Amino acid sequence: MARKEKDQFGAEVALQTIESDAIAPKKPKLKKAHYEKAMADLQVELVKLQKWIQTEGLKVVVIFEGRDAAGKGGAIKRITQSLNPRICRVVALAKPTERERTQWYFQRYAEHLPAAGEMVCFDRSWYNRAGVERVMGYCTEHEYREFLRSCPQFERMLVRSGIILIKYWFSVGDDEQERRFKKRIADPIRRWKISEVDLMARKHWVDYSIAKDEMFAHTDIKQAPWHVVRGDDKRRARLNVIAHLLSLIPYTEVPEPRLKLPERQNNMKYVRPPLEDQTFVPEVF
Repeated sequence: MARKEKDQFGAEVALQTIESDAIAPKKPKLKKAHYEKAMADLQVELVKLQKWIQTEGLKVVVIFEGRDAAGKGGAIKRITQSLNPRICRVVALAKPTERERTQWYFQRYAEHLPAAGEMVCFDRSWYNRAGVERVMGYCTEHEYREFLRSCPQFERMLVRSGIILIKYWFSVGDDEQERRFKKRIADPIRRWKISEVDLMARKHWVDYSIAKDEMFAHTDIKQAPWHVVRGDDKRRARLNVIAHLLSLIPYTEVPEPRLKLPERQNNMKYVRPPLEDQTFVPEVF
């Protein structure tokens, strides 16, 4: 049951005590072959979108937020792995330095906004203030309230400037998050994906739900609405978010130039140095 409060600005805010948006009817497991075929088709469309963004000089910002282990990183990887990193880049900032802490809060994020013909994916963003900083006490109450006041204005400015701003929230159920955390702890290859702050988030599950609901109440604006991705099924979540992203930016295929491999230069008198003069990587495999 949702309860309503009024914040310091007089706005009525609906708060929930659980992360209810992750609940969805159980679907049969998506077969790997079906998933890989659908993903390959979508990635071809992403390449077409990339060319359109470059050709038309669009400026695109995609924000990925959500629960820890909800699948943000996997979705970002599938979106970007076939794209040109000079056109589509990922921004994942570390905690602010002492100098950055004295700056205007949005300043270090604004530095990474796209120029014409670029797309930037924020793997977490300025919404850190409304999530981890709020729950873990890394910011003051005044800083938090000022963020809720300023963020919608900041995002409206971005949109008015011509930036296409898209925001995704990845949700995951309690049981599935616990399963993924245990898997990361047990797997040395995945262990880097989990931190002490992530583990502490388990103790603050309800606090994060309340913070998310209040954040949505203030920042789910018409110019830049939140789009919730159900992340319990990783394969479906990745396909759904890519399909949705493609649907939000109208694009057409830009004709590519016909490429022909030229003849290789040869018949030169240049004599190359002996191979013995070079140091080769040992062929262990």
